[in-house]
Amino acid sequence: MTQRLHLVFGGELVDPQRTEFRDPSQIHVVGIFPDYATAFAAWKAEAQRTVDNAHMRYFIAHLHRLRDEERPESGTVGGTEPHGQAPGGGR
Repeated sequence: MTQRLHLVFGGELVDPQRTEFRDPSQIHVVGIFPDYATAFAAWKAEAQRTVDNAHMRYFIAHLHRLRDEERPESGTVGGTEPHGQAPGGGR
């Protein structure tokens, strides 16, 4: 069975309209999750926890896509819409 690992991480952005972190050494790694549903739940909890800071954003990276060298996708979504949602601090 293929594992579909997902990484949830986030931090403060330089500008809420971009995905450049203010201080990459301060990126918060929430964790690695075995499926999208648990990664999404972790993302949602962190996004809701930081909803008052417009510069905070959390992302879901599809690690399983990074391991599949035959797929053209980068394997990372976030800040705009993973699976139709808006993972950006709950906005």
